[in-house]
Amino acid sequence: MGDPAGIGGEIMAGSFPMFHVKHRVNIVPYFLVGDPDWAEGFGVPVEVIADPAETALVFPRALPVLPVRLAATAIPGSPDPRNAPAVIRSIEIAVRLAMDGLVSGVVTNPIAKSVLYAAGFAHPGHTEFLGVLTGAAHPVMMLVSPGLRVVPVTVHVSLRRAIETLTTEAIITAGRITHVALIRDFGIASPRLAVAGLNPHASEGGAMGDEEARIIAPAIAALRAEGIAAFGPLPPDTMFTQAARHTYDAALCMYHDQALIPLKTIDMENGVNVTLGLPIIRTSPDHGTAFDIAGKGIARPASLIAALRLASAMAANVAAGVLR
Repeated sequence: MGDPAGIGGEIMAGSFPMFHVKHRVNIVPYFLVGDPDWAEGFGVPVEVIADPAETALVFPRALPVLPVRLAATAIPGSPDPRNAPAVIRSIEIAVRLAMDGLVSGVVTNPIAKSVLYAAGFAHPGHTEFLGVLTGAAHPVMMLVSPGLRVVPVTVHVSLRRAIETLTTEAIITAGRITHVALIRDFGIASPRLAVAGLNPHASEGGAMGDEEARIIAPAIAALRAEGIAAFGPLPPDTMFTQAARHTYDAALCMYHDQALIPLKTIDMENGVNVTLGLPIIRTSPDHGTAFDIAGKGIARPASLIAALRLASAMAANVAAGVLR
Protein backbone atom coordinates (compact mmCIF):
# COMPACT_ATOMS: atom_id res chain seq x y z
CA MET A 1 0.00 0.00 0.00
CA GLY A 2 2.72 2.49 0.92
CA ASP A 3 1.74 5.78 2.51
CA PRO A 4 -1.95 6.25 1.66
CA ALA A 5 -1.57 10.04 1.53
CA GLY A 6 1.05 9.84 -1.21
CA ILE A 7 0.72 9.00 -4.89
CA GLY A 8 0.64 5.25 -4.30
CA GLY A 9 -3.09 5.01 -4.89
CA GLU A 10 -2.95 7.01 -8.09
CA ILE A 11 -0.12 5.01 -9.63
CA MET A 12 -1.83 1.80 -8.49
CA ALA A 13 -4.95 2.89 -10.35
CA GLY A 14 -2.91 3.94 -13.36
CA SER A 15 -0.96 0.71 -13.56
CA PHE A 16 -3.74 -1.84 -13.02
CA PRO A 17 -5.41 -1.39 -16.45
CA MET A 18 -2.06 -2.19 -18.11
CA PHE A 19 -2.29 -5.72 -16.74
CA HIS A 20 -6.04 -6.15 -16.86
CA VAL A 21 -8.12 -7.88 -19.51
CA LYS A 22 -7.96 -5.27 -22.28
CA HIS A 23 -4.21 -4.79 -22.14
CA ARG A 24 -3.13 -8.15 -20.73
CA VAL A 25 0.60 -8.70 -20.81
CA ASN A 26 2.57 -11.62 -19.49
CA ILE A 27 2.62 -10.92 -15.76
CA VAL A 28 2.08 -12.89 -12.60
CA PRO A 29 -1.36 -11.92 -11.15
CA TYR A 30 -0.95 -9.72 -8.09
CA PHE A 31 -2.99 -8.39 -5.20
CA LEU A 32 -2.87 -5.33 -2.97
CA VAL A 33 -2.12 -5.56 0.74
CA GLY A 34 -3.97 -2.49 1.97
CA ASP A 35 -7.28 -0.82 2.66
CA PRO A 36 -9.94 -1.84 0.10
CA ASP A 37 -12.03 1.31 0.69
CA TRP A 38 -8.97 3.45 0.05
CA ALA A 39 -8.17 1.53 -3.13
CA GLU A 40 -11.75 1.74 -4.39
CA GLY A 41 -11.60 5.51 -4.03
CA PHE A 42 -9.25 5.65 -7.02
CA GLY A 43 -11.80 4.11 -9.37
CA VAL A 44 -10.24 0.65 -9.47
CA PRO A 45 -12.58 -2.36 -9.41
CA VAL A 46 -11.80 -3.98 -6.06
CA GLU A 47 -12.59 -7.38 -4.58
CA VAL A 48 -11.58 -8.39 -1.06
CA ILE A 49 -9.78 -11.72 -0.69
CA ALA A 50 -9.04 -13.76 2.42
CA ASP A 51 -6.25 -15.84 0.93
CA PRO A 52 -3.56 -15.19 -1.72
CA ALA A 53 -4.74 -18.36 -3.48
CA GLU A 54 -7.85 -16.45 -4.61
CA THR A 55 -5.79 -13.97 -6.62
CA ALA A 56 -5.73 -15.76 -9.96
CA LEU A 57 -9.51 -16.11 -9.99
CA VAL A 58 -10.22 -12.50 -9.04
CA PHE A 59 -7.51 -10.75 -11.07
CA PRO A 60 -9.26 -10.93 -14.47
CA ARG A 61 -12.21 -8.90 -13.17
CA ALA A 62 -10.90 -6.77 -10.29
CA LEU A 63 -7.91 -5.86 -8.16
CA PRO A 64 -7.73 -8.44 -5.37
CA VAL A 65 -7.17 -6.80 -1.97
CA LEU A 66 -5.99 -8.52 1.20
CA PRO A 67 -7.38 -6.03 3.73
CA VAL A 68 -5.33 -3.98 6.15
CA ARG A 69 -7.63 -1.23 7.39
CA LEU A 70 -6.53 2.36 7.88
CA ALA A 71 -7.25 4.04 11.19
CA ALA A 72 -8.16 7.38 9.58
CA THR A 73 -9.39 8.53 6.19
CA ALA A 74 -6.41 9.23 3.96
CA ILE A 75 -6.20 12.76 2.62
CA PRO A 76 -3.92 13.20 -0.42
CA GLY A 77 -0.86 15.24 0.45
CA SER A 78 -1.55 15.17 4.21
CA PRO A 79 0.14 12.17 5.82
CA ASP A 80 -1.46 11.04 9.07
CA PRO A 81 0.61 9.25 11.76
CA ARG A 82 -2.54 7.38 12.80
CA ASN A 83 -2.21 5.36 9.59
CA ALA A 84 1.45 4.51 10.17
CA PRO A 85 0.73 1.16 11.91
CA ALA A 86 -1.33 0.00 8.92
CA VAL A 87 1.46 0.97 6.51
CA ILE A 88 4.01 -0.97 8.55
CA ARG A 89 1.63 -3.91 8.95
CA SER A 90 1.04 -4.13 5.20
CA ILE A 91 4.80 -4.51 4.63
CA GLU A 92 5.10 -7.13 7.37
CA ILE A 93 2.20 -9.17 5.95
CA ALA A 94 3.56 -9.05 2.39
CA VAL A 95 7.04 -10.12 3.49
CA ARG A 96 5.68 -12.94 5.64
CA LEU A 97 3.62 -14.26 2.72
CA ALA A 98 6.73 -14.20 0.53
CA MET A 99 8.87 -15.87 3.19
CA ASP A 100 6.24 -18.61 3.52
CA GLY A 101 6.23 -19.15 -0.25
CA LEU A 102 2.60 -18.09 -0.65
CA VAL A 103 3.52 -15.28 -3.04
CA SER A 104 6.39 -15.07 -5.50
CA GLY A 105 7.49 -11.51 -4.73
CA VAL A 106 6.72 -8.18 -3.11
CA VAL A 107 6.34 -4.78 -4.76
CA THR A 108 6.28 -1.90 -2.29
CA ASN A 109 4.75 1.51 -2.84
CA PRO A 110 6.68 4.48 -1.39
CA ILE A 111 6.63 5.16 2.34
CA ALA A 112 7.43 8.31 4.33
CA LYS A 113 9.83 7.38 7.12
CA SER A 114 9.17 10.59 9.04
CA VAL A 115 5.51 9.60 9.36
CA LEU A 116 6.29 6.02 10.37
CA TYR A 117 8.63 7.10 13.15
CA ALA A 118 5.53 8.12 15.10
CA ALA A 119 4.53 4.44 15.18
CA GLY A 120 7.92 3.27 16.41
CA PHE A 121 9.56 2.63 13.03
CA ALA A 122 13.28 2.51 13.80
CA HIS A 123 14.84 1.79 10.42
CA PRO A 124 16.61 4.10 7.94
CA GLY A 125 14.38 2.91 5.13
CA HIS A 126 12.54 0.13 3.33
CA THR A 127 15.74 -1.76 2.50
CA GLU A 128 16.92 -1.99 6.10
CA PHE A 129 13.42 -2.91 7.35
CA LEU A 130 13.19 -5.72 4.80
CA GLY A 131 16.59 -6.96 5.93
CA VAL A 132 15.33 -7.24 9.51
CA LEU A 133 12.05 -8.91 8.49
CA THR A 134 13.81 -11.51 6.34
CA GLY A 135 16.90 -12.02 8.47
CA ALA A 136 19.17 -10.93 5.62
CA ALA A 137 22.60 -9.89 6.87
CA HIS A 138 23.50 -7.65 3.94
CA PRO A 139 20.57 -6.29 1.93
CA VAL A 140 21.89 -4.43 -1.10
CA MET A 141 20.09 -1.74 -3.07
CA MET A 142 20.13 -1.99 -6.86
CA LEU A 143 18.52 0.53 -9.18
CA VAL A 144 17.42 -0.81 -12.54
CA SER A 145 16.38 0.93 -15.74
CA PRO A 146 16.14 -0.53 -19.26
CA GLY A 147 19.69 0.61 -20.02
CA LEU A 148 21.53 0.49 -16.71
CA ARG A 149 21.84 -1.35 -13.38
CA VAL A 150 23.67 0.37 -10.53
CA VAL A 151 24.54 -0.69 -6.98
CA PRO A 152 25.74 1.89 -4.44
CA VAL A 153 28.13 0.32 -1.92
CA THR A 154 27.35 3.02 0.65
CA VAL A 155 23.80 4.31 0.63
CA HIS A 156 21.92 6.73 2.88
CA VAL A 157 24.79 8.48 4.62
CA SER A 158 26.49 11.82 4.07
CA LEU A 159 29.21 12.00 1.43
CA ARG A 160 31.80 12.51 4.17
CA ARG A 161 30.51 9.45 6.02
CA ALA A 162 30.42 7.41 2.80
CA ILE A 163 34.11 8.07 2.21
CA GLU A 164 34.97 7.35 5.85
CA THR A 165 33.11 4.03 5.92
CA LEU A 166 34.01 2.70 2.46
CA THR A 167 35.98 -0.53 2.89
CA THR A 168 37.40 -3.27 0.74
CA GLU A 169 35.15 -5.80 2.45
CA ALA A 170 32.02 -3.70 1.79
CA ILE A 171 32.84 -3.62 -1.92
CA ILE A 172 33.52 -7.36 -1.96
CA THR A 173 30.21 -8.09 -0.20
CA ALA A 174 28.23 -5.88 -2.60
CA GLY A 175 30.03 -7.46 -5.54
CA ARG A 176 29.30 -11.02 -4.42
CA ILE A 177 25.62 -10.32 -3.78
CA THR A 178 25.25 -8.48 -7.09
CA HIS A 179 26.97 -11.29 -8.99
CA VAL A 180 24.64 -13.92 -7.52
CA ALA A 181 21.56 -11.77 -8.14
CA LEU A 182 22.44 -11.13 -11.78
CA ILE A 183 22.62 -14.88 -12.31
CA ARG A 184 19.62 -15.91 -10.19
CA ASP A 185 17.26 -12.96 -10.54
CA PHE A 186 18.14 -11.66 -14.00
CA GLY A 187 19.20 -14.84 -15.77
CA ILE A 188 22.62 -13.53 -16.83
CA ALA A 189 24.92 -16.53 -17.05
CA SER A 190 28.25 -14.67 -16.88
CA PRO A 191 27.73 -11.25 -15.29
CA ARG A 192 30.23 -8.42 -15.78
CA LEU A 193 30.69 -5.92 -12.94
CA ALA A 194 32.14 -2.50 -13.63
CA VAL A 195 33.58 -0.95 -10.47
CA ALA A 196 33.70 2.82 -10.18
CA GLY A 197 36.55 4.78 -8.68
CA LEU A 198 35.89 7.16 -5.83
CA ASN A 199 37.94 10.15 -6.92
CA PRO A 200 37.93 12.20 -10.14
CA HIS A 201 39.54 10.23 -12.99
CA ALA A 202 39.73 7.25 -10.59
CA SER A 203 42.52 9.20 -8.82
CA GLU A 204 44.71 9.62 -11.94
CA GLY A 205 47.26 7.10 -10.70
CA GLY A 206 47.18 8.39 -7.13
CA ALA A 207 47.36 12.09 -7.93
CA MET A 208 43.89 12.73 -6.48
CA GLY A 209 43.70 10.25 -3.63
CA ASP A 210 44.77 6.76 -2.62
CA GLU A 211 41.37 5.07 -2.13
CA GLU A 212 41.50 3.42 -5.55
CA ALA A 213 44.80 1.67 -4.81
CA ARG A 214 44.25 1.16 -1.10
CA ILE A 215 40.55 0.13 -0.96
CA ILE A 216 38.97 -0.46 -4.36
CA ALA A 217 41.64 -2.32 -6.35
CA PRO A 218 42.11 -4.99 -3.64
CA ALA A 219 38.35 -5.60 -3.65
CA ILE A 220 38.35 -6.07 -7.42
CA ALA A 221 41.29 -8.47 -7.15
CA ALA A 222 39.47 -10.49 -4.47
CA LEU A 223 36.29 -10.69 -6.55
CA ARG A 224 38.24 -11.81 -9.60
CA ALA A 225 40.00 -14.46 -7.52
CA GLU A 226 36.53 -15.86 -6.75
CA GLY A 227 35.73 -16.08 -10.46
CA ILE A 228 33.63 -12.91 -10.60
CA ALA A 229 34.21 -10.80 -13.71
CA ALA A 230 34.82 -7.46 -12.00
CA PHE A 231 36.96 -4.74 -13.53
CA GLY A 232 38.06 -1.20 -12.67
CA PRO A 233 38.38 1.11 -10.87
CA LEU A 234 36.86 3.15 -13.70
CA PRO A 235 36.69 6.93 -14.00
CA PRO A 236 33.13 7.75 -12.87
CA ASP A 237 32.77 10.55 -15.41
CA THR A 238 33.07 8.24 -18.43
CA MET A 239 31.80 4.83 -17.32
CA PHE A 240 28.13 5.73 -17.84
CA THR A 241 28.32 6.81 -21.47
CA GLN A 242 26.16 4.87 -23.92
CA ALA A 243 29.15 3.01 -25.35
CA ALA A 244 30.56 2.17 -21.92
CA ARG A 245 27.25 0.81 -20.60
CA HIS A 246 27.35 -2.01 -23.14
CA THR A 247 30.52 -3.40 -21.57
CA TYR A 248 28.99 -4.42 -18.22
CA ASP A 249 25.81 -5.80 -16.66
CA ALA A 250 25.91 -3.76 -13.45
CA ALA A 251 27.99 -0.95 -12.03
CA LEU A 252 29.25 -0.98 -8.44
CA CYS A 253 29.37 2.62 -7.26
CA MET A 254 31.04 3.96 -4.16
CA TYR A 255 28.29 6.27 -2.93
CA HIS A 256 24.60 7.02 -3.41
CA ASP A 257 24.60 9.86 -5.92
CA GLN A 258 27.40 8.36 -8.01
CA ALA A 259 24.94 5.54 -8.76
CA LEU A 260 21.60 7.30 -8.85
CA ILE A 261 22.40 10.46 -10.81
CA PRO A 262 23.32 8.66 -14.05
CA LEU A 263 20.41 6.22 -13.79
CA LYS A 264 17.83 8.90 -13.10
CA THR A 265 19.26 11.13 -15.80
CA ILE A 266 19.11 8.34 -18.38
CA ASP A 267 15.61 7.06 -17.53
CA MET A 268 14.10 8.17 -14.25
CA GLU A 269 10.52 7.37 -15.23
CA ASN A 270 11.20 3.65 -15.70
CA GLY A 271 13.63 3.23 -12.81
CA VAL A 272 13.03 0.40 -10.35
CA ASN A 273 14.48 -0.15 -6.88
CA VAL A 274 15.41 -3.80 -6.26
CA THR A 275 16.65 -5.20 -2.97
CA LEU A 276 19.33 -7.84 -3.49
CA GLY A 277 20.55 -10.28 -0.87
CA LEU A 278 17.07 -11.10 0.45
CA PRO A 279 15.52 -14.58 0.43
CA ILE A 280 12.53 -13.02 -1.39
CA ILE A 281 12.00 -10.89 -4.48
CA ARG A 282 11.35 -7.23 -3.75
CA THR A 283 10.99 -4.31 -6.15
CA SER A 284 9.67 -0.78 -5.77
CA PRO A 285 9.12 2.34 -7.85
CA ASP A 286 12.24 4.49 -7.86
CA HIS A 287 10.56 7.57 -6.42
CA GLY A 288 9.04 8.79 -3.19
CA THR A 289 5.57 9.53 -1.89
CA ALA A 290 5.38 12.86 -3.76
CA PHE A 291 2.98 14.42 -1.27
CA ASP A 292 3.23 17.70 -3.18
CA ILE A 293 1.41 16.29 -6.22
CA ALA A 294 -0.80 13.69 -4.50
CA GLY A 295 -4.43 14.03 -5.45
CA LYS A 296 -3.74 16.26 -8.46
CA GLY A 297 -4.10 13.49 -11.01
CA ILE A 298 -0.67 14.06 -12.55
CA ALA A 299 1.33 11.21 -10.98
CA ARG A 300 2.73 8.88 -13.62
CA PRO A 301 2.56 5.12 -13.02
CA ALA A 302 5.50 4.17 -15.28
CA SER A 303 7.89 3.28 -12.44
CA LEU A 304 5.31 1.10 -10.66
CA ILE A 305 4.49 -0.62 -13.95
CA ALA A 306 8.21 -1.27 -14.43
CA ALA A 307 8.50 -2.56 -10.84
CA LEU A 308 5.58 -4.95 -11.34
CA ARG A 309 6.96 -6.20 -14.63
CA LEU A 310 10.43 -6.72 -13.21
CA ALA A 311 9.12 -8.58 -10.14
CA SER A 312 7.06 -10.77 -12.48
CA ALA A 313 10.07 -11.50 -14.68
CA MET A 314 12.17 -12.36 -11.63
CA ALA A 315 9.39 -14.63 -10.37
CA ALA A 316 9.35 -16.36 -13.75
CA ASN A 317 13.08 -17.02 -13.35
CA VAL A 318 12.36 -18.58 -9.96
CA ALA A 319 9.65 -20.80 -11.45
CA ALA A 320 12.01 -21.84 -14.24
CA GLY A 321 14.67 -22.81 -11.73
CA VAL A 322 17.08 -20.10 -12.83
CA LEU A 323 17.41 -18.76 -9.31
CA ARG A 324 18.13 -22.01 -7.54
